[in-house]
Amino acid sequence: MTDTPEKIVHVPLGARAYDVHVGPGLLARSGALIAPLLRRPRVAVVTDETVGALHLDALRGGLDAQGITMTALALPPGEATKCWAQLERTTEWLLDQQIERGDIVIAFGGGVIGDLVGFAAAILRRGVRFVQIPTSLLAQVDSSVGGKTGINSPRGKNLIGAFHQPSLVLADTDVLQTLKKRDFLAGYGEVVKYGLLGDAAFFDWLEAHAPGMAGGDLSARIHAVAHSVGMKSAIVVRDETEQGDRALLNLGHTFCHALEAATGYSGRLLHGEGVAIGCALAFELSARLGLCAQETPSRVRAHLKNMKMKVDLSDIEGELPDAETLLALMGQDKKVQDGQLRFILARGIGEAFITSDVPRAAVLGVLQDALALR
Repeated sequence: MTDTPEKIVHVPLGARAYDVHVGPGLLARSGALIAPLLRRPRVAVVTDETVGALHLDALRGGLDAQGITMTALALPPGEATKCWAQLERTTEWLLDQQIERGDIVIAFGGGVIGDLVGFAAAILRRGVRFVQIPTSLLAQVDSSVGGKTGINSPRGKNLIGAFHQPSLVLADTDVLQTLKKRDFLAGYGEVVKYGLLGDAAFFDWLEAHAPGMAGGDLSARIHAVAHSVGMKSAIVVRDETEQGDRALLNLGHTFCHALEAATGYSGRLLHGEGVAIGCALAFELSARLGLCAQETPSRVRAHLKNMKMKVDLSDIEGELPDAETLLALMGQDKKVQDGQLRFILARGIGEAFITSDVPRAAVLGVLQDALALR
């Protein structure tokens, strides 16, 4: 397949509209792309230690080319960084750098850094602008776009946060080459989600091209990232603060967040892995409720297995709690409304919908059967 080297997806949110650039070589061009946003030629960059060691010099070079100076803070990598202590550390550091409301903060990393730094920008001086430079597949296709920022609570994931849109997103597909295979595949959990929730033709395309994408096909990566971003952008524009349609983006996440809580937000289960398992469980629940054909969950699982992804609860190392405990953990999900769990279920591939009308016994049955296979 052929693709232009770079794609630009516009997120049309009026005065807060921004572009998402997708393609290779964007770190080298970062200065030219960020310079028009700046009132003075300096930025503050927050990254994590892993990304910083790999890519911070390249970003500095791109900014230097336009005479932009940068200061940088590197936080520990991993989900545990999305906490009050690191949020305080980040905001106090930004104040030490004398970041003003007219300045730009750059979130340079995966979903954890994007969420945390975006939230810090939202609350610093009651709101400063920020640029997302996502370095993981998961962040490029999902968390860097749409303005959801936040940190985790011991009670659940992303329970503290704000909606704060970035001013620009630079998704440099070259940096994906440095991802470990497990991290790339975890990010693919969010890519396949887009086909499953609203675009059957995209799922067909992924069945044919995703193995090549995982193997390094650059044009396939650009297409997959840009298409996912375009789908997310359209949903965000319709429903920025998740009053309705935007909840569709949480396909698989109700199960996922319970599993992440059960595994202590640890390396036992990466977020995208939980999304993939959660999507498989959501389609299984849909089939049991007679919403979609019995063979549909099998097709979903077959594709995930073909991609060498985690699909079953048995793929999660270590002990898991019983079905009742997992169901209780679901009750802490942000999508609970009037005390009722909202599920994203499907009438078929590409036909997801939101419902609270799900019998507790059906959910419990799916979890019990999944746990029985461990």
